[in-house]
Amino acid sequence: MTNYTVGVQPRCFALVPAAGVGARSGADGPKQYVPLAGRAMMAHTLAALAAVPELAGTLVMLSPDDDRFEAVVPGFDAQWVVRRGGATRAETVANGLEELLARGAQPHDWVLVHDAARCLIRPEWVARLIAACADDEVGGLLALPLADTLKQASHGRVMATIDRSAKWAAQTPQMFRLGLLQPALRQATEAVTDEASAIEALGHQPLLVEASLENFKVTWPADFALAERLLRSRA
Repeated sequence: MTNYTVGVQPRCFALVPAAGVGARSGADGPKQYVPLAGRAMMAHTLAALAAVPELAGTLVMLSPDDDRFEAVVPGFDAQWVVRRGGATRAETVANGLEELLARGAQPHDWVLVHDAARCLIRPEWVARLIAACADDEVGGLLALPLADTLKQASHGRVMATIDRSAKWAAQTPQMFRLGLLQPALRQATEAVTDEASAIEALGHQPLLVEASLENFKVTWPADFALAERLLRSRA
């Protein structure tokens, strides 16, 4: 494992891939722009990241034809908005890493990739991940041990019950060195669904940092109402 830390203090950058269309959400348009508790979903996400003092900056990766961001997330620094979203999450994140390098980020710096649709993220959860991974050789991710019984299905019927022990649900942010994540994504196949799985494909074992059930990804139509209630309860 390359030691990136010798003599240099690494910085932390957040990267938010937001080039998707939210096909499963049932929303009229990209789900990251659906209003929740008075502002767009992604505005809540970016406000939480802006409140993390350990982050040197947050880069937002949009679709090339996105024409809504500035209207629904007013005041965000335009220099940190890039319309280079790809066909897949991995491609979008890889493009984002190139943009960070162009802005002076170094291979030893940390990148925290976070879903725009995890709008209930709290600054203290991000800070806990950073503290847990700061001295780790690989990096890690927020995740939650599974509590529900898992069923394997076929044609709408249970085929087997799966042992849930040692099973975790991956969340974001997922925090890795730029110099490790970039080659991992370059080799990514269709089986890679998040940054951690790309790192795993290189033979590494990311650190699991326990998070909250509230840090769920707004995906299905019912998720919007739940997120709305939770955001309003915080206010």
